[in-house]
Amino acid sequence: MTNTLGSLSREQKRKIVPYLLIAPVLIYYVIFWLFPVIRAVGGSFMSAPFSSGGQFTFDNYIRLFKDPVFYQALLNTTIIVLISVTLEFLLAFGLALLINKKFHGSSLFLFLALIPMSLPAVAVGAIWTSGLSTYGWLNSFLIQIGIIDINEKIVFLGGGYFGKLILIIIVDAWQVIPSVMVILLSGMQGMQPEMLEAGYVFGGNRFEVLRKITIPLLKPTITTAMILRIIAAIQIWLIIVMLLGFNRLPVLLEQIVLNVDQYTGSEEFFRKGMALSVIVALIVSCVSFIYLKVSGALDEPAGKGV
Repeated sequence: MTNTLGSLSREQKRKIVPYLLIAPVLIYYVIFWLFPVIRAVGGSFMSAPFSSGGQFTFDNYIRLFKDPVFYQALLNTTIIVLISVTLEFLLAFGLALLINKKFHGSSLFLFLALIPMSLPAVAVGAIWTSGLSTYGWLNSFLIQIGIIDINEKIVFLGGGYFGKLILIIIVDAWQVIPSVMVILLSGMQGMQPEMLEAGYVFGGNRFEVLRKITIPLLKPTITTAMILRIIAAIQIWLIIVMLLGFNRLPVLLEQIVLNVDQYTGSEEFFRKGMALSVIVALIVSCVSFIYLKVSGALDEPAGKGV
């Protein structure tokens, strides 16, 4: 290897060095990402492991598309994504604008706002499960401040379909808004103040400066925040299970967990779970591509807006 490199010219070595530097990363992704993905896609079309005599089949996908729970999970996931992503972006954008003003106590406010983001989904589920129960801390708080009577406790977890959806969206927003806010705030703090001041000098009010200067400059940051948030919203399941239990409000990833978890009982469920995993991966990829296309991010020259 040393002799081979020694025989190359200086210009050839300069061209090879970048590829040598990224080679460990490429090897890592091939072994720990690309290879498992290929195995999962291939396994979703097999009746059993190839070593056990499995054959190519579409039965896994046929069973999946015949399952009414799949369509309910798809509908629930879609509703959660559309409502929670929109709501969380608007609230996070407003908080980022507020903190960016650097008012007295803004650092403390930012610190407190970031606490939910640092909690894992299991901890968030435990906190809100104990709070939303009939004798939980939320009912106790409402009783203490006189909003409800001690004999009129609210059954938060016993609502109907839309009540459960709203509850999940609120809990999810409580945890996720800080992460979206941090991304937007970093973009705002990277903008040059002179550009905003120029907007006011030329007669623009706060709304016009926000619409015509701030938001266009934040477009790459907004795109990043929204893509990450959409992917995270599609992957929601653990908080739902912690609060409501399995299949009381089915979502896509919950169904993957349920099917894969039954692997020891039946190979059929495991293969169906793999097929659902492929479907979810396709949905995430398509949604991300559509958002990038609609937002115009794919039409911008490389490096523009950075």
